[in-house]
Amino acid sequence: MNRLGDATSPYLLQHADNPVDWWPWGPEAFAEAERRGVPVLLSVGYAACHWCHVMAHESFEDSGVAEYLNEQFVAVKVDREERPDVDAVYMEAVQAATGQGGWPMTVFLTPERDPFYFGTYFPPEPRHGMPAFRQVLEGVSAAWLERRDEVGEVAARIRADLAERASVYSAGAGMHPPAGADLDQAAAALARSFDPVRGGFGGAPKFPPSMVLEFLLRHHARTGEKSALAMVTRTCDAMARGGIYDQLGGGFARYSVDAEWIVPHFEKMLYDNALLIRVYLHLWRATGDPQARRIALESADFLLAELRTPEGGFASALDADSLDPATGKSAEGAYYAWTPGQLAEVLGEQDGALAAELFSVTKEGTFEEGASVLQLLQEPENDEAYRRIRARLLAARAERPAPARDDKVVAAWNGLAIAALAETGALLERPDLVEAAARAADLLLSVHLTAEGRLLRTSRDGRPGANAGVLEDYADTAEGFLALYAVTGDDAWLDLAGGLLDTVIGHFTDEASGSLYDTADDAEELIRRPQDPTDNATPSGWTAAAQALLTYAAYTGSERHRTAAERALGVVGALAAKASRFIGWGLAAAEALADGPREVAVVGPAGDPRTAALHRTALLATAPGAVVALGDPAASTAVPLLADRPLLGGAPAAYVCRHFTCEAPTADAAELARKVGARLVE
Repeated sequence: MNRLGDATSPYLLQHADNPVDWWPWGPEAFAEAERRGVPVLLSVGYAACHWCHVMAHESFEDSGVAEYLNEQFVAVKVDREERPDVDAVYMEAVQAATGQGGWPMTVFLTPERDPFYFGTYFPPEPRHGMPAFRQVLEGVSAAWLERRDEVGEVAARIRADLAERASVYSAGAGMHPPAGADLDQAAAALARSFDPVRGGFGGAPKFPPSMVLEFLLRHHARTGEKSALAMVTRTCDAMARGGIYDQLGGGFARYSVDAEWIVPHFEKMLYDNALLIRVYLHLWRATGDPQARRIALESADFLLAELRTPEGGFASALDADSLDPATGKSAEGAYYAWTPGQLAEVLGEQDGALAAELFSVTKEGTFEEGASVLQLLQEPENDEAYRRIRARLLAARAERPAPARDDKVVAAWNGLAIAALAETGALLERPDLVEAAARAADLLLSVHLTAEGRLLRTSRDGRPGANAGVLEDYADTAEGFLALYAVTGDDAWLDLAGGLLDTVIGHFTDEASGSLYDTADDAEELIRRPQDPTDNATPSGWTAAAQALLTYAAYTGSERHRTAAERALGVVGALAAKASRFIGWGLAAAEALADGPREVAVVGPAGDPRTAALHRTALLATAPGAVVALGDPAASTAVPLLADRPLLGGAPAAYVCRHFTCEAPTADAAELARKVGARLVE
């Protein structure tokens, strides 16, 4: 075992028995580099990363490479999911220097932590224009020993460039939030990059554009723009029918390597599925599409079946790779792909042929070695046969060696899952999903929230990790708590969200510009304080905070929180038209701001079915970012939106407001539906 043997990160533990003398990130590693007068190799990845595994097997498990690396460098291994701040700072440098990024990320640093040479995956031998990893090590070592002044000049230039980039976002934050015309332009820009045949935006590889789809749903709800809804429905249908969706077990893979959603990169991430559950749920809410309802429920069930931990939280990911019984080696997609012969072996010749037709499994295959990734390009003609075949294949697949699970619990991603499960459970009448959301929230409270009210980023096996929460942890956890409040009416969730958002204002916000930083003002100092409002695989902490602040302000009437949200959304106006694909969550929040957002107070006795009907109708609202408060006038509440809201002639009532200015209350669910753009569901 090297120095990673005591780590809690599954990714670091994967490297604990490498011959490389890995150090975890920390001052001790850089002090050792200073003492020895050598550079630092920083290697960043995550447990479910396919190419991280490949480079580990090819290079980090090679005794010769390890011996040279240990002699000439101090090697530091970082789990990007535990330390997104470290990853963000050095990934920005990699992208600026090379024009691209990815994982594993390979960066060479001075003992002062300044980067001077970059890359991602390096092969063991020269290949496709890439040098061998050993050649890179030797070249960097020679430069360090023979041209130290040049290395220092490069490092100084990069540090200055990173500082200059940081000022751009602060300047954008001084603008006004995007208004109607800006949001129209953003939707038009998305339409220009939309793939009308295959759905999605741009070409291969294609990532599920969950945050953009959320914006388009809200834009359609506010403006009635049909093309916005059409982009959502086409994309959601294509993804649901393609190989990126697990047609047997539910849930989505990370992305599609092609433009048609056929062959995925097979890792399955908690955050992707949490975001997509909500998109499909909101599509069903807007249109009644039965496929969208099915996908939301199947994906929610996938979270519970495959990612829920014994403590009630949700694990980070399932690996892309698993053991292929045919070869005895680990291979990407081995768990998910099928040949016609394998189908027949499980189902018999007749059902095997039917399954091959149903799921587009061909002799030629769509994947590797003649295997196919299951697709469901047409609705089954015989639903009973489809269900029977699907169940038998799922049971047979369960006998295969399963992908490894990264079982660390990340606060931010659990916050997204809490919001998705709470809403899905309430709207689709699955109380077990609401219970699962509440249990995950309880875990965050008991394990991740410190006595000082600060969040820790991760936990594992019910034990807290050592890393402080970053902005997205506070914002997405608050989002989850606010969704739980809307669904349950339990004031405690609103209070807890408020505490987290007070920390956002107090420790993550630049008072002068209103811009937000990814790390708190008392966090470990890096070569620069990371800051980025654009979406990556998840909503940026910046725009997620803006949405949560806006929601909290709508419940409480707090001008402090609303002003913080409006200031944070200023940068969205600067990026709305020119970078609409990468600011989707901010655009969705801006749609809520443009609509009010609408505030719905539902009052009535807790056991009264009329109260429940009004509450459900309010939750079905498509009005962008609408907030829903539920209370009994006979019980005490500290929620301002519910204050002085009496029953209507002794009957439960709903009040629809903007900025606490309310329309006449109604006791009629149909009238409430018209006020909030809800589609009544029996």
